[in-house]
Amino acid sequence: MEKAVTQAVEQWLTDVVVGLNLCPFARKPLRAGQIRLKVSPATGDEALLSDLLSELRRLDTTSESELLTTLLIIPNHLGKFSDYNQFLDLAEWLLERNDYAGTYQLASFHPDYQFADTAAADAENLTNRAPYPILHLLREENLEKMIDLYPDPESIPENNIRRMESLSHEEKLKLFPYLFLQGNKK
Repeated sequence: MEKAVTQAVEQWLTDVVVGLNLCPFARKPLRAGQIRLKVSPATGDEALLSDLLSELRRLDTTSESELLTTLLIIPNHLGKFSDYNQFLDLAEWLLERNDYAGTYQLASFHPDYQFADTAAADAENLTNRAPYPILHLLREENLEKMIDLYPDPESIPENNIRRMESLSHEEKLKLFPYLFLQGNKK
């Protein structure tokens, strides 16, 4: 199962995140093999916090040139977006408690991701919809450097929303097949 989970996330990274240029900073580290995909076997919050801490420590002890960022994939826990959203508070607490705030930043992805003040079917939610719940660990210093080098970083969210709104139903089916399984018509 772990291989299938990893393959689904790799496909999403390639086709959606990089392919649609949702994150203009992802192409280079993906090609360089600097993105770690780690599948967590956790089925509860405590085990997932332990896995998260392990991945933060791995980033601490691995050079940027070898490992820039980690995607902690959670196939067996936090399937409901409301549970995932609540867990994000625990994850942020873990970062603060271990003096990682300001060093690492979390980005969040979930199959049912929904931004505040949006309807579930709004296209903009697709920007953060992944095949599985994911905690993306970013090196904050590197992220700031990339943002400083990007000509108009403030335009990224709006560009992404426009891109998602422009997708045809067929393109959505191809890029997000996991959203349309078992009668789920998002």
